[in-house]
Amino acid sequence: MAVGILEVDLISGKGLKRSELFGKIDPYVEIHYKGQTRKSSVDKDGGRNPTWNEKLKWRAEFPGSGGDYKLIVKVMDHDTFSADDPIGEATIYVKELLEMGVEKGTAELRPTKYNVVDTDLSFVGEILLGVSYSVMQDRGIDGEEFGGWKHSQFD
Repeated sequence: MAVGILEVDLISGKGLKRSELFGKIDPYVEIHYKGQTRKSSVDKDGGRNPTWNEKLKWRAEFPGSGGDYKLIVKVMDHDTFSADDPIGEATIYVKELLEMGVEKGTAELRPTKYNVVDTDLSFVGEILLGVSYSVMQDRGIDGEEFGGWKHSQFD
């Protein structure tokens, strides 16, 4: 099993649907991978066409437990006085990316536009992001890791 860093380069959104009748949206993104969630900042001035330019990272094992190798990208509208509203989501399958990363040490999906859809699968905008995976190198003289514990080579 290989352990590495899965990194999402979250760039921007375009043509996002308004979740409210009046006012502008304050979009941010939640990305879920195997029970771990990362959030972007809120783009208060971006409205329907936000720009984030942020990198979000996860520790990823391949092959790991479960076979659910996908990123769920949820686009949300931040609300100050009520619960945040969902705008839509996109799913990005990363199994092949992880396989290639394990084989070559690193792999990348260049920034690509993904459709954002509502719960009824209607188009509500698009999001631009890239994904990469890099296998973590052996730590050499620091010792080996065993279930989170390091075993020193020196007594």
